[in-house]
Amino acid sequence: MPRRTTTMLASTLMLIALLCAGVLIKVPYSEMSPGPTVNTLGDHDGEPVLQISGRKTYPTTGNLNMTTVRVTSADYKMNLAEAVYGWLAHDNIVVPHDTLYPDGKTEQQSSQENAEEFSQSQESAKVAALKELDIPVKSQVVATTVFKDSPAEGKLHAGDVIKKVDGAPVKEWPDVAKLVTKHKAGEDVVFTVVPVKEAAAAEKAGKEPTSTEDIKMTTEKAKDGRAVVGIKAGTDHTFPFTIDIKLADVGGPSAGLMFALGIVDKLTPEDLTGGKFVAGTGTIEDDGKVGPIGGIEMKTVGAREKGAEYFLTPKDNCATAAKDVPDGLTLIKVDTIDDAVKSLEDLRKGHTADLPKCTAK
Repeated sequence: MPRRTTTMLASTLMLIALLCAGVLIKVPYSEMSPGPTVNTLGDHDGEPVLQISGRKTYPTTGNLNMTTVRVTSADYKMNLAEAVYGWLAHDNIVVPHDTLYPDGKTEQQSSQENAEEFSQSQESAKVAALKELDIPVKSQVVATTVFKDSPAEGKLHAGDVIKKVDGAPVKEWPDVAKLVTKHKAGEDVVFTVVPVKEAAAAEKAGKEPTSTEDIKMTTEKAKDGRAVVGIKAGTDHTFPFTIDIKLADVGGPSAGLMFALGIVDKLTPEDLTGGKFVAGTGTIEDDGKVGPIGGIEMKTVGAREKGAEYFLTPKDNCATAAKDVPDGLTLIKVDTIDDAVKSLEDLRKGHTADLPKCTAK
């Protein structure tokens, strides 16, 4: 056999072997890519994303799109060839598997956590939007979870309103842990609560609950040595009218800002966007503070592909996002919902020079 033919055959066999190895060798990486983007002012799967009843709403134009990132599942084992392709692809990012799924989380655990964060982000979006519009929202601290085989099991119930701990008023949910952990494990603690059934009946009647119960429990030692009773506290809000967010198959907290802005737009006579296509991302707290998110590079790409011209970017994501901005997309820096509303006002009035833009510094 001629030497040239032998060399070509050997090279071909080597290439085949490398390709097979690339497919068969599994690597501890996951991939992120641009996910779907949905207009919070529009419809999704045949129904409005934001549905408000009991309060006058106003027509809206333009877009306020929430953005997402598509990731490989926790159970998916990426091979070497896929990882190399992902590293070379401009619109994808390959990251260590533990970055997306720390502590060995399963797909089910990750999905459950994302669903809980998404639900909480919707609640915070409603609160932040109404506060931005100076519409009062009633809040109270409740037991959101009572853990099995804990001192609280059978004594406290999810939804019980926590008024006091050892006679000290509870104003915010972190107060509960602060007051309980003043004790040593084995000591008694007294919760003053409004039982969930009475609280629900009072809310339905539009009244404040009048009676409370004192519940005594003996604390136990947590793994870190703190005294605990085995509950998770949180904040429950009562809204003056109904706001429903209809969007399934989305997880995590990063749509909070865009949901809040969509609510503000629908409750405001003035059109927020002025017909512009605006997208964005960011977590949101009850007080309107906007927080950073993951996968910002993927979200800007997905938004631009959909047609967005402006992207509301959390302040702490600005430097990363500004390193590789899709052509035709302007990144607007926001730190609070009020920042976002003011930037949209400037945009609507054509004052684009006044917009706080992201820089790569």
